[in-house]
Amino acid sequence: MGLCFPCPGESAPPTPDLEEKRAKLAEAAERRQKEAASRGILDVQSVQEKRKKKEKIEKQIATSGPPPEGGLKENGHEL
Repeated sequence: MGLCFPCPGESAPPTPDLEEKRAKLAEAAERRQKEAASRGILDVQSVQEKRKKKEKIEKQIATSGPPPEGGLKENGHEL
């Protein structure tokens, strides 16, 4: 019958190095993210360029500081 433990004379199979295991898991995660990001998209390069442009604009808005006084107004009343 099967036993859960190795025989006393046998050594346990070598376990992979933790750093090596982490590296493989990270590579697999990156590969899954790339596959998921490109799923259903015909032109991946175009989508990436648009995303970078949007991030650049958002960064410029964030670094430009608060908007000028007044803000939005509707019929002479501030919102």
